[in-house]
Amino acid sequence: MLWVISCIDNPDTAGIRASVLQPHRDYLQSKKNILVLAGATQNDEGTEAIGSLFVVNVGSRAEAKAFSDGDPFTQKGVFKSITITRMRKGQWNPEAAEGA
Repeated sequence: MLWVISCIDNPDTAGIRASVLQPHRDYLQSKKNILVLAGATQNDEGTEAIGSLFVVNVGSRAEAKAFSDGDPFTQKGVFKSITITRMRKGQWNPEAAEGA
């Protein structure tokens, strides 16, 4: 089943985010068997990360939370809030993201 993990950054954590970016990317790579989609959410100008969004394919909310808890961004306090929501796949159009 699919779970959306929506994270909002704490204020003034850009430096922390930058310092653990490579461990975060390494963590995501290690979870590619369950990670459907991941990316930073940005301000309207696209100049600053303000959070993160993940879609994972796991069997339970507990597994989705474990994924989130293992992320270096979570462990270092980058996120002010984390929301985990189950979703049903409706439309799937990865081609629409080309060039984004």
